[in-house]
Amino acid sequence: MGLILLEALGAGLVFVLIVWWTMFSGRKKGELHDEDEAVDDNGPVDKDPPPNP
Repeated sequence: MGLILLEALGAGLVFVLIVWWTMFSGRKKGELHDEDEAVDDNGPVDKDPPPNP
């Protein structure tokens, strides 16, 4: 019984380490963004809006 609990604890620890690694092993400053494609909270933003008539 104790061996089963130890094995379950080990598997849980491996699972937590894999999740931790995937969450925090990205780029230091986050994802790189294209300078040509600006995005705000509502979606893509046009650099040159249409002129007012």
